[in-house]
Amino acid sequence: MGAIVKRSVSIAGHPTSVSLEQEFWDALKDIAKSHGQSVQDLVSTVDKTRDGGLSSALRVYVLQSMQNNQRPPD
Repeated sequence: MGAIVKRSVSIAGHPTSVSLEQEFWDALKDIAKSHGQSVQDLVSTVDKTRDGGLSSALRVYVLQSMQNNQRPPD
């Protein structure tokens, strides 16, 4: 697992920082691109629906996205 990378983001006009492993940042970038949005917009969307910490919510979001993409078709 890679080193933790801290990035600044703005959520609802308020600056904050998020610390994630580089692999999670890469996955968020890929997911955002596939949805036609920026990483910033994706982080804001996850922030609106989270229950716990933002970093944890982003990791869970990436995991769930990966699981949904790997499910066999019905």
